[in-house]
Amino acid sequence: MGWALPSDTMPLTQWITTHCPYSFNEAMGLPLPLNISVLTVSLPRHEGPVWQLAWAHPMYGNILASCSYDRKVIIWKETNGQWDRLYEYANHDSSVNSVCWAPHEFGLMLACGSSDGAVSIISSTADGQWDTKKINNAHTIGCNAVSWCPAVAAGSLVDQPSSQRPQQTRRFVTGGCDNLVKIWREEDGQWKEEQKLEAHSDWVRDVAWAPSIGLPTQTIASCSQDGRVIIWKSEDGTSWTSKVLNKFPDVVWHVSWSITGNILAVSGGDNKVSLWKESLEGQWVCVSDVNKGQGQTIAPAEPQKPEQ
Repeated sequence: MGWALPSDTMPLTQWITTHCPYSFNEAMGLPLPLNISVLTVSLPRHEGPVWQLAWAHPMYGNILASCSYDRKVIIWKETNGQWDRLYEYANHDSSVNSVCWAPHEFGLMLACGSSDGAVSIISSTADGQWDTKKINNAHTIGCNAVSWCPAVAAGSLVDQPSSQRPQQTRRFVTGGCDNLVKIWREEDGQWKEEQKLEAHSDWVRDVAWAPSIGLPTQTIASCSQDGRVIIWKSEDGTSWTSKVLNKFPDVVWHVSWSITGNILAVSGGDNKVSLWKESLEGQWVCVSDVNKGQGQTIAPAEPQKPEQ
């Protein structure tokens, strides 16, 4: 077969990945790595668009949850290389938009937010069965996102030695089409609304509870159709203050914390992914700006201050 050489402006590895139909190493005898994604399995049980996926903690094995426009939540498990449906939940009246696994310390537990306004909590029991609970009318019109509170209790790093740290109460945060961010708390086996956070002026598209190592402050990020990202903070877990991280020129779809909880990634309708970090003065600054699809990072010469 004939080989077309790469142009001067195209890196060789990019040309190999893009144009070679089989291993370039085998064909040319060159010790160059070739990164190819290979489809290993397709899980075709949904009957509509699949909106979100979530992996459970690896201590439970390879378990994956999916949610769809078809109103279903499916939990999959891999056993000996074979993926099978472990559990299917079909008790929502409209599209299921978000799924999120709880911290592994809480057990194998999944929260699901739906356009019917309800939030379901699916948990595995000791006998291998599945228990379900449903919060009806959690959000008027619909729930778009859900995120769990860390299992580490706030302030435990400085209050108690690691061997005596109390386990955090099970809580999660949701965002909905009613422009609200809500915090839910489990009490005596039932889920109750703990806080209603109001600051957005349009649909809340995503929420993310920041990871914690036990510092006193708890932090939640929310983003909205109104173009704003808001940072919520609490010192005692009951009273929350809000601060606008930035006002973006278009809808903001997703927010995601780094594993250490000190950098927030934001993506939206402006075709950019930006990374934000809080300064020592308590101001949020943009430390990196990536154009979607360009693969190019733009580091601001000076930290970008948020727009109010």
